[in-house]
Amino acid sequence: MSRGRLVVGNWKMNPATVADATALARTVGAMAHPGTEMGVAPAAIALTAVADALRGSDVSVYAQDVHWEVAGAYTGQLSVSMLRGRAAGSIVGHSEVRRDQGDDDARVARKLGRVLGAGLRAILCVGETEAQFAAEETAAVLKQQIDRDLSDVRGITADRFVVAYEPIWAIGTGRPATGAHASAAARTIRTALRVHGVPADAIRVLYGGSVSAASVAEFAGAAGIDGALVGGASLKSDEFAAIIKAFGG
Repeated sequence: MSRGRLVVGNWKMNPATVADATALARTVGAMAHPGTEMGVAPAAIALTAVADALRGSDVSVYAQDVHWEVAGAYTGQLSVSMLRGRAAGSIVGHSEVRRDQGDDDARVARKLGRVLGAGLRAILCVGETEAQFAAEETAAVLKQQIDRDLSDVRGITADRFVVAYEPIWAIGTGRPATGAHASAAARTIRTALRVHGVPADAIRVLYGGSVSAASVAEFAGAAGIDGALVGGASLKSDEFAAIIKAFGG
């Protein structure tokens, strides 16, 4: 079935200034992307400026993370109400947030439920470590993450839920997975989603982890992969444009 293609640039703690982020957003907003939906996830401080720069375009804006509570004494955090009018949704469970902020699957599940419950779109990140990959535990790890991350989430629909498979050993290392490995991971993810009553065949699965103009063809042609969550290459307009073009077919 045709699920449509989606490419999202995760800018992480880049660019250096809000002005630079705004300029990059305007460049992205001017890119042609027939056949591919586009999005960017700027740093929190640049979220409003980037949303304003892209207003009127068809490029969606995402937060890089969100808190599970509606409001309260949570220093440095963003609530779903703060995203309204600025972002279409949020990335949830990125491995760097799991690592640096101590997010376990229970916290990720609460964040996911909050985002979806607010009517926003969630991009759920899952993936194995290098040790787990070497031990051939990828399928077991992905199944466990999906089971735990969706433990208290109901009513998932294809228009508001995306899964990004990001093998941790590939992120920022310059060693992307193979298309075959990504396809196998996508099959595992969809099988795990079905257990939770999710319309898995309609859910888009993205690949992330050292995606570049040089490696993108491997994933654009991989069965079951519907786009990419792009890190460093999304900061380079020529690279990002090439990735988008590859998925546009």
